[in-house]
Amino acid sequence: MALINCPDCGKEVSSAAKACPSCGFPVAEKVAQPDAAVSGAKESELLAEVRPSWWKFFWHLFFFFLIVPPLIAWYRRASLVLRVFSGRVTIERGVFSKCYQDYLPRDIRSIDVDQSFLARMVGIGDITISTAATVEAAEKIEGIPDPKGIRELILKQRGSA
Repeated sequence: MALINCPDCGKEVSSAAKACPSCGFPVAEKVAQPDAAVSGAKESELLAEVRPSWWKFFWHLFFFFLIVPPLIAWYRRASLVLRVFSGRVTIERGVFSKCYQDYLPRDIRSIDVDQSFLARMVGIGDITISTAATVEAAEKIEGIPDPKGIRELILKQRGSA
C-alpha cells in the first residue's frame, strides 16, 4: 500500500483506496490500468492554451480610473479558454457556471480569421470555428492573440488525424 498522487486533484492518496477522499476521483481503476494511461497520454497532450489578448480590452483598460471597466475586462477574459490538444479542440466558457465544448479536428469544417486594421497592428483577431457535427455549429472566439498561428495549429492537427 503506497501513497500516490491523485491524477485529478494532485493530493496524496493510498493506492488501495477506491476513490480520492478530497475529489472523489476513482483512483483504484486508474492504478489497475497503467497501460491505458500511458497510451492515452500522447492523445491528451496539451499543445496550446489560448486566452483573449489584453489588447482586445484596450478601451476598458484605457479608462483605468474607473474601477468597473477593468473588472469587466478581467471577467470577460477569464471566462473564455481555447485549448488545442493533439486529438481535440476544447472551448471552455464561464467563470462561475461552466460550458465545455469539445471538437474533433476531423469534424472542423472551416476556421475563419477576422482582423480589423488596429487588431492586425497589435496581433489579435477573431476566430470562427465551423463544424460538421451539428447544423449551424459555429463558435466565435474574439480577441485571440496570433489567430493565424492558432488556425494553422488546428489545421495541422486536422491533417495529422
